[in-house]
Amino acid sequence: MLSYRHSFHAGNFADVLKHIVLVEMLEHLTKKDKAFDYIDTHAGAGLFSLNSTHARKLQEHSKGIDKLYATDWPELARYFEAIKACNSGEKLDFYPGSPMIARQFLRHQDRAWLYELHPEDFDFLQNNIGRDRRLKARHEDGMKGLLGLLPPASRRGMVLIDPSYEIKSDYQHVSDTVAKAYKKAATLGYAIWYPVVERERIKQLQRNFVKSGIKDIQCYELGLDADSNDMGMTASGMIVINPPWTLKEKMQKLLPKLVETLGEGKDAFFKCDVLVAE
Repeated sequence: MLSYRHSFHAGNFADVLKHIVLVEMLEHLTKKDKAFDYIDTHAGAGLFSLNSTHARKLQEHSKGIDKLYATDWPELARYFEAIKACNSGEKLDFYPGSPMIARQFLRHQDRAWLYELHPEDFDFLQNNIGRDRRLKARHEDGMKGLLGLLPPASRRGMVLIDPSYEIKSDYQHVSDTVAKAYKKAATLGYAIWYPVVERERIKQLQRNFVKSGIKDIQCYELGLDADSNDMGMTASGMIVINPPWTLKEKMQKLLPKLVETLGEGKDAFFKCDVLVAE
């Protein structure tokens, strides 16, 4: 299905969670001089105008990034630097998708592989990355492309997987694909985003990972309100395989503050879980 457009949702609370984790993983990779590969299976357009017709329709950024101010979050300095790099002046006109955030961390020896299947978003993506030779955009199914690319030449890096889950079978497809990818490249970091719309699907997704035989899996969630089958996405989460050693402690400190800032009801919550130990 190609109906999903992230331009309607850019900068929402789910993006905040996803990109905080992404930045922490990328920052960790840059601590060594050796090259790394960044693989994004659902890259999207790469950059989103918060003044566009799409963004104005739902105004989801008003409940996400708009509520966070860099001066209040010194621990998220690199995240805000990546956002600022996509804007002129102090006004927040654009919110970067994962490709443009990753671009801020790439050095001359690093590479990014960006997959996007939606034809219009792929055109936007190509335009947004320009002629930067470090980034390769591919108009392909990212899940298939991932398996064909592994293991990367550098043998280091991370994979971000964040489909829309419009198709219910996506949940199973994600866990199956990651299990296959892990067999090809067990040393990479894997970050898998998911929406909490139906809690039972998330429980099954997590069970799939627990049963996969993969070690060192952590899970983080940010919920604006209690789970509900009638309210759409009330929470979102990140499953992280081979996380940086700094990630758990950082998220344990950050998520309570994010709940306090972004939560919409008394039942707002966060989770920091170890699904599988090292």
